Amino acid sequence: MTDEEKANYELLLELIAAFNAHDLDRIMAHFADDSSLDMPRGNRPWGTRHVGKDAVRKGLSMRFETTPDVHYGDDRHWVSGRMGVSEWLLTGTTMDGRKVEVRGSDHYEFQGGKVIRKDSYWKIVE
Repeated sequence: MTDEEKANYELLLELIAAFNAHDLDRIMAHFADDSSLDMPRGNRPWGTRHVGKDAVRKGLSMRFETTPDVHYGDDRHWVSGRMGVSEWLLTGTTMDGRKVEVRGSDHYEFQGGKVIRKDSYWKIVE
């Protein structure tokens, strides 16, 4: 692994820890000002897209609002150059009391030690 890949791998580990701590400030410290976030649900093929750090923050905050005890476990991560992937098992309870357990992944793109793109995917559980 190159030094950049090692740093990006460590960033993936830090991000999962920050998500599990529900620390939005800590998460957002790793996003570039012009970053983007594609959420798995939405009315477009890419889900719902948030562009710019403020919009990304708002998009990510919804995860903690809708599932206050959200946890990302059973995770694994890998990087190749400026790209990284985190796989995880999301568990939690929604505000209406529904239990959630779903496999998913986040595809990341990095630049200068910051996330410039995060694209989230979930399995559809029926």
